[in-house]
Amino acid sequence: MGDVIAFKKPKLSEKHKGKGLCRSGFHKWKIVTEKRFDVKQGKLVTWSRCERCGKEKTEAL
Repeated sequence: MGDVIAFKKPKLSEKHKGKGLCRSGFHKWKIVTEKRFDVKQGKLVTWSRCERCGKEKTEAL
């Protein structure tokens, strides 16, 4: 007979990897810098970072 392979139950983090809220567009934005001046746009901008995935975005005021 062949060898017996023991199967492990996958962890929840491995099971749901890649199906998170950020992949669906539901980021958890946190403001990093409230007032920052952008020289190219000539406006104040708000700089935010997602707490879960680390993606960054800027919004012109």
